[in-house]
Amino acid sequence: MSALSDPLRVGIVRVLADGNEQAWGDLRVPVGKSTLSHHLKVLRAAGLTRTREEGTRCYVRLRTEDFETRFPGLLTSVLQAAHQEDVGAQVTLT
Repeated sequence: MSALSDPLRVGIVRVLADGNEQAWGDLRVPVGKSTLSHHLKVLRAAGLTRTREEGTRCYVRLRTEDFETRFPGLLTSVLQAAHQEDVGAQVTLT
């Protein structure tokens, strides 16, 4: 749960909730690259995302099925609440 305690990380999860893999460079966030890297590392360590490297690019995907198996309904609840409160709206895709 601590991985989802930061609005920026919730925003990243909201963007990835569509199930598509996204390149890190396609994430538009109001922080520097090193801070984005830290937030992605926290999400990965919590088991929420999977990262894949291809050459010099990194791609990230939400592990929805794995998370849903461990914590049924939690991700859906967090995403609904985030949408209602507009938490993480500053994160978009290019």
